[in-house]
Amino acid sequence: MDTKRIKLPEMDPEKVADEIGKFVVETALQCGSSGGVIGLSGGVDSTTTATLVKIAFDEHNKTHEPLELVVYMLPSALNSPKDTADGVSVAEKLGLRYEIQGLQAIIEAYRSTNPEAFASNYHRGNMISRIRANILQTKAATEGKTLIGTGNNDEDFGIGYYTLFGDGAVACSPIGNLSKRLVFQMAAYLGFENIAAKEPAAGLEPGQTDFKDLGYRYDAVELILAGLRQGFSPEEMVGMEQVKATILPHLAVNKKFNSVGEVVEDIMFRHYQIAIPKQQIIHPPAAPVTLFYR
Repeated sequence: MDTKRIKLPEMDPEKVADEIGKFVVETALQCGSSGGVIGLSGGVDSTTTATLVKIAFDEHNKTHEPLELVVYMLPSALNSPKDTADGVSVAEKLGLRYEIQGLQAIIEAYRSTNPEAFASNYHRGNMISRIRANILQTKAATEGKTLIGTGNNDEDFGIGYYTLFGDGAVACSPIGNLSKRLVFQMAAYLGFENIAAKEPAAGLEPGQTDFKDLGYRYDAVELILAGLRQGFSPEEMVGMEQVKATILPHLAVNKKFNSVGEVVEDIMFRHYQIAIPKQQIIHPPAAPVTLFYR
């Protein structure tokens, strides 16, 4: 009987929310900025980040020079109108100043300089991400604010599932030490269970979802990377019942991979050949948070 088990971290949402909030306030003050800018997609990562920052700024503003959070929704023709509507709903619920700026005309203008990007969904998607980053960075700069990232640990630091100089081009990463699982927990704690239930998608390719693209869900990423940190070899993990129970249901739905071993191998490849090299180029600081293991 397999008794080996990979431990996954737990958190006290109230404590972690406070830690993240203090980190963001300190970062903004160190930058000498008047607050923060976030690109709000209507998804769980940006919603959770915006809520944590707004709570922290409100607390800071009771006794100090005010910090303001501004959010921007930058939809293209590839984005669902519902996502923009969800973003507006979040911004209004939080009482945030927000703007919606459609990107399609800007994207089309790139046909004159980068027509080759339009021949590939992959390159077009990354181009759109970089366009968004340029707009957000410029908004932040002209307002004297700090551009705040919304990437989680699994995507950004685990498998590098983001666009270099796109959504990764930020000054800090408040939820960078939270796995997607813990982000879902934090979103529910903050009152956004409906957003937490949405299927993760970057909105950069037609019909794209993270699960379709990767071939596995983020619980597999978190589990394998936790196993690596705890000293398990890839070969050991492939044979573990805990790993099989997590990955096999993914394989039954998404046929990109044929075995647990192939998924583990892909996660390992993405971690060492994509995530780590990207971090060596651009590595925004993540909020230090208290996680614990039972």
